[in-house]
This record gives sequence, structure tokens and C-alpha cells, in this order.
Amino acid sequence: MDDYGHFYRENRERVFAYLLRLTGDVQLSRDLTQESFTRCLSRYGRNGNNRALVYTIARNAAMDAARKRREERLNGDEEIASPGDPESQVIEKQSFDHMLAAIAKLNPTDRELIALLATETFSYREIGKLLKISEANVKVRVHRARMRLKTILDGK
Repeated sequence: MDDYGHFYRENRERVFAYLLRLTGDVQLSRDLTQESFTRCLSRYGRNGNNRALVYTIARNAAMDAARKRREERLNGDEEIASPGDPESQVIEKQSFDHMLAAIAKLNPTDRELIALLATETFSYREIGKLLKISEANVKVRVHRARMRLKTILDGK
């Protein structure tokens, strides 16, 4: 087994969870997870075994997807979403949906901070490096984002 295969298996679920919190869309997050690792491998080869690099690529892919969705909505090209199959509806829990909806109400910066923290992959310092802000600023912003999320969840 090669190193990159191990790296992929070790990190795919966390990258998926991060993308799910950013996008709120299960299928899109699956696609973006796969795309992120593929881009990383094709651009950086076996040297791409870097978590921060994969998360940066995933973040950029999510931003590209959001931009594309906005353009499609503006152009009237948006497809009517079909309801999920009954099995997937049973699997999705109401509390999970409620949490995703609350996270989606956060501004993009807060949503990203919460998503990065929830992966339990990065320290505050590493998140600061990813977002190009200080560790102290990350702590303050995370605290504020959590407070806003709590307010949303409490229905205030």
C-alpha cells in the first residue's frame, strides 16, 4: 500500500465532514472530497501528503462550487432538486439537519471556522495559518461564531 493511499484513507472522512459543514450538501461534499484528493495527487504527486494542502484545495473547490451555483441561479439554470430516496431520508436525522441549517445561517467566515474546528484536525495556530490570521484572532472569532451558532440554535 502506498503512502498516498494511506493518507487518503486516514483523512477522507474528516475532509468530507469539513466540506459538508461548508456546503450543507451530502452529494456535493462527496464529490468535492474526491475532487480535492485527486487535484492534490495530480498537482503535487506523492509529495501532496499534507493535510493543510488538502484542506486548502477542498476549501477552494467548495468556493468554486458555490460560485458556480450562484451563476446558475442568476442564469436560471438551476435544476429542481429531487427528493432523496426513502432510505437516505431515514438515515438523515432531524438534529443533523437542524445543525446544518443553523451552520448555513452563519456568515461564510464563521461557517468555515466552525467547520475547521469540527474536523478536530487542526490546532488554532494551524487554522490561523490556513486563514492567514493570528492564533489569537482565531480564538476570538471561534468564540463569537459559537455564540452566534448557539443563538441560532436557540431560535433567538
